Amino acid sequence: MSKELNFEELMAKLEEITNKLEKENLNLDESVELFEEGMKLSKLANEKLENAEKRITVLLDTENLKEENFIPEE
Repeated sequence: MSKELNFEELMAKLEEITNKLEKENLNLDESVELFEEGMKLSKLANEKLENAEKRITVLLDTENLKEENFIPEE
């Protein structure tokens, strides 16, 4: 991957891989290769989520805000 993908792009690629694994008639080598790529993308997505969580925690601490009792709007 030449450019760094954002979280949404990573999730879209993971969805593509999942669909291929579920719907296409792949041989074992192709399936393992796609699975390996999916695991790498999943790790990158998880790292992005962890980094975002750390940034939010720092912002909340900086602003003396508390994240407890947070209720998201629906």
